[in-house]
Amino acid sequence: MTASTTRRTTAARPRIAAVGAIAVAGALLLTGCGDQTDSGSGSAKTEGGPSSNAPLFDKLPKKYQDAGVIKVGTDAAYAPMEYEEGGKIVGIDPDIAAALGKELGVSFQFTSGTFDGLISSLNTGRQDIVMSAMSDTKARQEGLDDTGKKTGEGVDFVDYFNSGVSLLVKKGNPQKIQSLDDLCGKKVAVQRGTIYEDTFKAQAKKCGSKKLTIEAFDTDAEAQTRVKSGAAVADLNDYPVAAYIAKTAGGGKDFDVAGGQTDAGPFGIAVDKDNAQLRDALKDALNAIIKNGEYEKVLKKWDVTDSAVTEATINAGK
Repeated sequence: MTASTTRRTTAARPRIAAVGAIAVAGALLLTGCGDQTDSGSGSAKTEGGPSSNAPLFDKLPKKYQDAGVIKVGTDAAYAPMEYEEGGKIVGIDPDIAAALGKELGVSFQFTSGTFDGLISSLNTGRQDIVMSAMSDTKARQEGLDDTGKKTGEGVDFVDYFNSGVSLLVKKGNPQKIQSLDDLCGKKVAVQRGTIYEDTFKAQAKKCGSKKLTIEAFDTDAEAQTRVKSGAAVADLNDYPVAAYIAKTAGGGKDFDVAGGQTDAGPFGIAVDKDNAQLRDALKDALNAIIKNGEYEKVLKKWDVTDSAVTEATINAGK
């Protein structure tokens, strides 16, 4: 698939639906686009209470030591990264957070909300961090949209995961889609406000008179439904998520991944720029779990070891 720099320049993040049971993702649909909106069923806390004996407890700002909790904003409709199962938010991000919590001596409390409100919920103090398979981009670091216009406060990222993107198509790939160029003259579906929508918009300009029609939806579950029915030829997702959806949705009979993985970039834990001590504590904790093997255990559990980082970095996105 043709690589796209759009993935790293937009101020929004890739979002996809929870897997397998698309209805679960739909149940998580929330309204509002400014601050993050809590979901009554989409909240979970990693196990364990505050512990001053934890190796990196002293690295935390006092407010988190006292509270024993770091509040995490997420959009729990993005399996296997984060999704709701049995009333609890589970997935790669919650498992990594649990490992970080053991090093820091605090719990990570995940609350689900709409993706496009996550950074604003961080800037307003509603959440302490965002951990939602969010791509680290210069635009997000600086609070810019994809045109370079200032839209809000920037954030810092502690980068913890690498992912490329892939096209999700109907099982059997009836339209023989292998790249973005193959989409010209066709219709695609995508979640609104994501970097994937911007990627499709950029491709539409490239297609020119051979028009690419883009249908944007509030959730990726809706976009998936359009592809499954044949009303759209493709959706665009992060590779681990696209592969998971293809493997599980409809017992593996609904979708295929087309064109492989391309345009890899980092996911980061977003932290307010005024919260450097927390940012640095998270970086130290990530390096600790990479060193002690807990990080690798999580990635092996979810079969995403190809997305591992070898060390924590800050603001490495482009």
